[in-house]
Amino acid sequence: MCWKCKKSIDAAIPVYRSSVCSCGTDLHSCLNCRHYSPGSHYDCHETVDELVKDKERANFCDWFSVKADFNGEKSESDKSHDAKKAFNSLFGD
Repeated sequence: MCWKCKKSIDAAIPVYRSSVCSCGTDLHSCLNCRHYSPGSHYDCHETVDELVKDKERANFCDWFSVKADFNGEKSESDKSHDAKKAFNSLFGD
């Protein structure tokens, strides 16, 4: 789903760095990624090495994964990922 216009993105079509929504918004951006988490290190749940300054623009992040929705609630896969990450952090991993 596009973070700006909320239009659905076909999951069967891969999102490349140059992909844009019909509204003209870059799709391969932090705001469209399921790992985007304001307040986390570089605003990302993954261990990214470089800060992406403009979260609305396309970037080269290898961790990018299209966010399913923007209803304000985490999906089950997001909750599962967070739980695994919290568990692993208990052991310094």
